[in-house]
Amino acid sequence: MRASQSLPIKTPVLLAELPGAVTASGHIASCLPLGNDGKYFLIGVSLYNPGNIWGIVDPPEDWNCASSTAEASSAERPANKKEAWPYNLHSGRGAAHSRLK
Repeated sequence: MRASQSLPIKTPVLLAELPGAVTASGHIASCLPLGNDGKYFLIGVSLYNPGNIWGIVDPPEDWNCASSTAEASSAERPANKKEAWPYNLHSGRGAAHSRLK
């Protein structure tokens, strides 16, 4: 995720307001500056309970997880993937901005 401040490695975090009203806890695994101006940082989080917290319809096989979204039948999935989360967060002009909670 992107943050406006650097966060120390091993800092506990709670990710909230994820798709499907999911929350997840973990700790900061990496924190890298984006650019040279110190305005933004790319934060990597190691989850305490790994899983498909983003609700990705077809997660990579090496994730070894099942989610209710991934298990949904193809009839329940949107015909156009661009109408499904996370694609619907993006416009033709660029990605939507996320915020750190």
